[in-house]
Amino acid sequence: MRHFRGVPRGSSLDFRVAGDLAISDVARVFGLRTSAIRYYEQIGILPPAMRKNGQRRYDNSVLFRLAVVQRARETGFTLEEIRELFFGFPPGTPPPKRWHQLSQRKIAELRDRMKRLKLMETLLRRVEDCRCDALDECGEKLLRQGSR
Repeated sequence: MRHFRGVPRGSSLDFRVAGDLAISDVARVFGLRTSAIRYYEQIGILPPAMRKNGQRRYDNSVLFRLAVVQRARETGFTLEEIRELFFGFPPGTPPPKRWHQLSQRKIAELRDRMKRLKLMETLLRRVEDCRCDALDECGEKLLRQGSR
């Protein structure tokens, strides 16, 4: 049995036959606000919903698309990167190639961020041992250290 964000299939919706989902149903499956679903439509990540009596109605495909969006968000992709995942490749580009290319870029970004965080930790450990009597004294020492 597959689960969407902790909601087991068939518990609140039967995904095998769900073809006429209200926006609140879709939002509930993913723990999102309905405004997020509407925003994803607005920026083109989700296709425009069908309308029935003026209300948005969705089929299973939106659940599958949102599962991809959610995984991408969990791994740190921005909305712009998610748009690139769906629309930034030539037609017919297989998903593994899309994921690989974007993941490699994201991994490099994360490594750079980890280096910066490690440097920040080192600098914080240094200032933690401050013995100055005034912040101006700290500034003077920092300027002297920077010029070495």
